[in-house]
Amino acid sequence: MIDLEQHLKESLSLSAWKRRNERPLVRLENISKYYGSVMALHNINLEIHKQEFFSLLGGSGCGKTTLLRLLAGFEKPSSGRIFIDDVDVSKSQLYDLPVNMMFQSYALFPHMTVFNNIAFGLRQSKMSSKKIKERVQEMLELVHLEDFSQRYPAQLSGGQKQRVALARSLAVQPKLLLLDEPLGALDKNLRERTQFELVNIQEQLEVTFVMVTHDQEEAMTMSSRIGVMEKGQMRQLGTPGEIYEYPNSLYVAQFIGNANIFKGHVTREEADYIYVYASELDRELEVSYSASVPVGAEVHVMVRPEKIILSQENSDKTFNIAQGVVKDIAYLGDVSIYHVKTFSGKNIIATRPNLTRLAERPITWEDAVSLSWSPESNVILTG
Repeated sequence: MIDLEQHLKESLSLSAWKRRNERPLVRLENISKYYGSVMALHNINLEIHKQEFFSLLGGSGCGKTTLLRLLAGFEKPSSGRIFIDDVDVSKSQLYDLPVNMMFQSYALFPHMTVFNNIAFGLRQSKMSSKKIKERVQEMLELVHLEDFSQRYPAQLSGGQKQRVALARSLAVQPKLLLLDEPLGALDKNLRERTQFELVNIQEQLEVTFVMVTHDQEEAMTMSSRIGVMEKGQMRQLGTPGEIYEYPNSLYVAQFIGNANIFKGHVTREEADYIYVYASELDRELEVSYSASVPVGAEVHVMVRPEKIILSQENSDKTFNIAQGVVKDIAYLGDVSIYHVKTFSGKNIIATRPNLTRLAERPITWEDAVSLSWSPESNVILTG
């Protein structure tokens, strides 16, 4: 059996953000925030390193926007301290912070041209006219809007407004840029293109980004690390791959992507595997990656849909198998999602890439199928 906790520690030690020798740019120590008797954040401890693209991910009301507002200086913590570049900013005035924020609505000045929108913060800092012109031109080139400098926001598309807002935020050269749902107003295709543009700009300028989003795909695509939040608490920190492949709780497993969850109890442990009896399948599951779990413990076992092999032939495996009937198929173009009801009554989701045309696919509705997956695809959840 491969020890999951040790595996993750070794993986983290190899991460680019963990290899840095310098101190973290942002450090939150025991941060809590209350609005009257309502708890918005509880005992948050977090470090964010220079040049990271860090995302706060969670559902509505989880506290992610409150945490972003604390970093921006719009709110003060009820307890705890916030350090940015080793300076305690918990009680600093807003204008003293080396931070800028890009709002979800973009908040462009409608009566100003693109040039003047970008130049606004520079003029507030008393920069000379010559340097302002040079800096704005650099930002226009960065976001590919050189030919739009004299247009007004009403004359721009949603994607162009988003780039102006980004350029204005970066023009003052903040140490930390906060992004509040920055792509929420864009359509799906434009949002996907802009994700990569944002990442490229962040890498080019080497500015630390902290983004709030409820969009899992957005966070997975853009982030060096993700903090998954629930009810004011940080449930898991890790790279996108770590959080997706090795969630540390039932909540994270179900929140990030699709997951098949089997409830059961640990029956035995051998040198290479842990075995869990899943009552919903009426059979044992074999698990190779796991934290230490005692025999008899009640657990959940997760397997992602893409890890499951769907076949019309019976599997010769002893563990990690099920038989059932296809009850629904969702065709998404590149993949199809199969909803299978097993003979024991459990619903299982499996995905298959569409390598052939629709008419050539052998498995369809009401077909009897066999499902199987490897021990490495199982993850035991105890939280």
